[in-house]
Amino acid sequence: MDAVVLARILFGSTLGFHIIYATLGVGIPLIVIIAEVLYAIKKDKDYALLSKRLVKGFAILLAGAIATGTIVAVLLNLLWPAYMEIVGQVIALPFQIEIYAFLIEALFMSMYLYAADRMPNWLRILSIIFVAFGALASAILITDAHSWMNTPSGFEMTVNGEVINVDPWKAFFNPSFGVTAVHVAVSAYMTVAFIIGSIAAFKLLKKNISSRERTYHRKSLTIALYVGAIMSLSTAINGHETAQMLHEYMPRKLAGAEGLFETTKYAPLSIGGFTSREEEEVLYAIEVPYALSFLAGDRFDTEVLGLNEFPEELWPPLYIHTLFNVMVGIGSLLIVLSFFAIFLRWIRKKELPGWMLALLVGAGPLAMIGIETGWCFSCIGRQPWTINDVLKTHEAATQANHVGVMLFLFLGLYFILAVATVVVLISYFKRQPLDEEMV
Repeated sequence: MDAVVLARILFGSTLGFHIIYATLGVGIPLIVIIAEVLYAIKKDKDYALLSKRLVKGFAILLAGAIATGTIVAVLLNLLWPAYMEIVGQVIALPFQIEIYAFLIEALFMSMYLYAADRMPNWLRILSIIFVAFGALASAILITDAHSWMNTPSGFEMTVNGEVINVDPWKAFFNPSFGVTAVHVAVSAYMTVAFIIGSIAAFKLLKKNISSRERTYHRKSLTIALYVGAIMSLSTAINGHETAQMLHEYMPRKLAGAEGLFETTKYAPLSIGGFTSREEEEVLYAIEVPYALSFLAGDRFDTEVLGLNEFPEELWPPLYIHTLFNVMVGIGSLLIVLSFFAIFLRWIRKKELPGWMLALLVGAGPLAMIGIETGWCFSCIGRQPWTINDVLKTHEAATQANHVGVMLFLFLGLYFILAVATVVVLISYFKRQPLDEEMV
């Protein structure tokens, strides 16, 4: 296996592992804000307890996020030197601003974590709002470099590969920045909401908990379902905007996502199946007539470019259709599940049956799988480019030896870190059981 493939595996696994911590770090503060506001309004101590326990878990996860984020930064320099040479000249601005975003998050997180019980309600809410702002800003600023890789702007390159006419702000506000930033935010909030809902649903399935604990978990589930429903619907709306961005700036990626080989008006949307290179179609798919054209241009007669318009060596891997379908399928399922649960419990005024709670237990892990497949689709769908139409992946990668050794060592490190995170979380909450904190 050559150094480029090993570098991609190492960096992809690192980013995939970091995304778990990063997603939780962005989403948890929003739920804490909601719980704090509800406590201030209703004076219900269950909401104060929910925010307290979430912040304790958040503090543990933040340590893992810092560690994995540091590794991502190191590996960017080690594995992709040619890429970082261009990044340093063009798109360094969001990385510089991110330092201040993290400083805000860390500062106000410390205030909330160690002094929340001595603060008035308004100051607690204000401090966690700053935590949420810092966490979201960090995620958006780092993701800005990713959006710039998809739609590079703010510079020119000479035939000799020299970077000239750099405009850092134009690079910062590249064409896909807006839709990418929104997607990062709403998908993180959606995922964390469903994870918290999964925990609450799991607890409600138990028969040996007190009515007091059951009431607490119902309140947690209520918040999770409403946030999850709103954010999952928002990701669908944002997905429409993303399709339009791909149609305009990355037509190869859109064609690969839908397995579209021939340029077509009234193009159908292919759901399921797999893309066959030999047949030049998506086999065993369900086709929704005209839907792809509408997604791409808000018109049923929008012409969507097919893969055959481009040299085959520039096609993305055809399996991105499957990644895209998994991401969209999970998002669609979560919309249906959350709204149906809300309908049953808070419109029909019925207790959620065991089968619904069991489905909700699975919603959190499914949401995280959706996040992971979405990132895989976004990055793999850009191949064979690291910077779209500017720098190919094999040109950006290191040619150094021993990348395989690094891969083995870092995978071992991630395993240890994952186990340590789970052990610490379980250990902490076992020492701080819910029934004792309710006293």
